[in-house]
Amino acid sequence: MNSLYQTSIQSLPLLGHGKVRDNYAVGEDKILIVTTDRLSAFDVVMNEPIPGKGMVLNQMSDFWFEKLGHIVPNHLTGVAPESVVAADEVGQVKGRAVVAKRLKPIMVEAVVRGYIIGSGWKDYQDTGSICGIKLPAGLQQAEKLAEPLFTPAAKADLGEHDENISFADMESRIGAELAAKMRDVSIALYKAASEYAATRGIIIADTKFEFGLDENGVMHLMDEVLTADSSRFWPADSYQPGMSPPSFDKQFVRDYLETLSWGKTAPAPALPADVIEKTQAKYFEAIERLTGQKLKA
Repeated sequence: MNSLYQTSIQSLPLLGHGKVRDNYAVGEDKILIVTTDRLSAFDVVMNEPIPGKGMVLNQMSDFWFEKLGHIVPNHLTGVAPESVVAADEVGQVKGRAVVAKRLKPIMVEAVVRGYIIGSGWKDYQDTGSICGIKLPAGLQQAEKLAEPLFTPAAKADLGEHDENISFADMESRIGAELAAKMRDVSIALYKAASEYAATRGIIIADTKFEFGLDENGVMHLMDEVLTADSSRFWPADSYQPGMSPPSFDKQFVRDYLETLSWGKTAPAPALPADVIEKTQAKYFEAIERLTGQKLKA
């Protein structure tokens, strides 16, 4: 499978390169979002691509946008990415791009946690709370929470870590009404997705959503949604509280990097071929198990 580390589209104005996505202007009101095979871990972009990963993320997002469209509008336009680039650039967008509405991003990420894991588990061990929300004593690692928690994070610049913030801080940044809407919609999205994923034998431990506003101030779901990059997916058949379950994501990369004496800042260390192959296999397994369909190459 061909991999794409960075796009080189000349037929559209470049808006910028993110950790994983390259964005181009399509007129004044739309944007071409190309999901590359770059992988970031600990907010640092690795030097090697994971072949096909961008296609998995793009097609997984499209699947969820369609399934959850009744809850909140999203950024999709239905315009074919192949129709907005030059003929010799189609290979860079096929299967891994969308033409989206150009929205004003809300600079707070909506994080929903259904299980106590990752930074939430560390926070709980230290404080008995997650992001200032008090929890019962005696919870185990990876235990299911009584109700999903909404824990917002302030979006950071590229290469910086997002910062967990309180809901009160979120209200002060974007207004109480919009903050409440983001919280309620995010929890509704998480619950609907979790119920579906359970029928496919997958637990969604946590996830993050991003939202933007159109010219009329209407909130839209945008960027990526419920992918293996923005969520923790666990196989239900091997789940048990008290341990960190295996994930359908870049866990192989994280685990490898944790064995190194690396300061988790750029430049990134090289990834061995077997770590790349195992990570690729996990992404491919994730989309097949969730959607019931193989990756459309």
